[in-house]
Amino acid sequence: MANRDVELLAVGAGPSNLALAVALEELAPGLARESVLLERDEEVSWQRGMLLPEALSQVSFLKDLVTLRNPRSRFSFLNYLHATNRLNEFVNMGSFVPYRVELADYLKWTADSLSLVNLQRGRECREITPVWTDGTLTGWDTHVADGEVIRSRYLVVGAGRDARIPDLLRTVNQDRVIHSTQYLPRIAKLRKDLPYRVAVIGAGQSAAELFSSVQADLPECKPTMVMRSIGLNYYESSKFNNELFFPSHVDKFFEARPEAREQMLKEMHHTNYSGLAPGTMDALYRSVYLDRLSGRSRLKMITMNDITDARDEGDEIVLELTDRRTGEIQELRTDLLLLGTGFSPEMPRMVQEIAKSIGLSEIKVTRDYRLEIDQPATAAVYLQGVNEATHGIADSLLSVLAPRANDILQDILAHRGENPSVPPQPTSETAPIVATR
Repeated sequence: MANRDVELLAVGAGPSNLALAVALEELAPGLARESVLLERDEEVSWQRGMLLPEALSQVSFLKDLVTLRNPRSRFSFLNYLHATNRLNEFVNMGSFVPYRVELADYLKWTADSLSLVNLQRGRECREITPVWTDGTLTGWDTHVADGEVIRSRYLVVGAGRDARIPDLLRTVNQDRVIHSTQYLPRIAKLRKDLPYRVAVIGAGQSAAELFSSVQADLPECKPTMVMRSIGLNYYESSKFNNELFFPSHVDKFFEARPEAREQMLKEMHHTNYSGLAPGTMDALYRSVYLDRLSGRSRLKMITMNDITDARDEGDEIVLELTDRRTGEIQELRTDLLLLGTGFSPEMPRMVQEIAKSIGLSEIKVTRDYRLEIDQPATAAVYLQGVNEATHGIADSLLSVLAPRANDILQDILAHRGENPSVPPQPTSETAPIVATR
């Protein structure tokens, strides 16, 4: 039995659902007042585990929560800079990409600035069950960890993909395994004066950042980077490739034949995965160069090797590495594993459980991100950030946040029988939002 009813409930206050909350407040204030946004953590945070001091976002600040939908919005990144008295400094820096820590602060500022959508922090969603009325799906019961059950007609899942931990590495002591999503809070608990042997797994941006950061965070450690590839590569980031991240490309991708989608995703792989930003690559090579120059031999990279076994031996983890060139096997003994292995390509567990609960054998979404339900339904569920296979490689990134939020909102309004909203008209209001911090 539900404790209360709302019209729309969104799970996860990450960038996707914050963009939706902003769209609700600007375009559908009535619906916004009937909407709840649940966040399991006590504060809104983005990439909490990898908010490294010098890490840059890979996306232009103009691809914020709102600008590509409404460039006059008071929820824009530029207005955040204005409200926090940092606009002049940012302009003077002469960069389109903000630091990751300030982008995270912008998201927190936006969350604090919401006035209509009911954002509830520290509330973990444990289970979502369908509500049936005479054989028709009429809503969703969201079971919160504190025992409350919230019933909604519309459900938006924006909790992100599950962290990818290779099966072999799940068999060893997890106290010594740190995925990139957990890096900062867990590394902070370790003693800084011990000569840890650290293995960093992966060859992408996250792995490179882990390899660089651990050198400072654990000053006496000896890190080894292990990868299957022949070496590290740059992201493919030409302006022609970047056009494939335009919101308009979503229509082209969605309408393409399955084999064409597969080809596009394969060819776009190095624009986002298994690559490094130029600044990261250059800094990493310089650190390796200086290590060799000093004769310390602290830093090591092992390329073209598969991890074919992993086991605990006393207080250490032993990795069996098989050379892909020769078949030779070696052992790497380590005290700590850092995983730059990204996220699982599978649908998140929460989405799979929702699909299973209503008897779906396949998870498919419409162009407007609504889960296709093959039974009578007056309720609906929308999936954010997990639709690469049907909407293109930009779906899991920040590039399409604002247009996607608009697509979902307009579909909900149409589903409710309301006239689609139009962007707000320009006004003379210039005062920035000042959030309560």
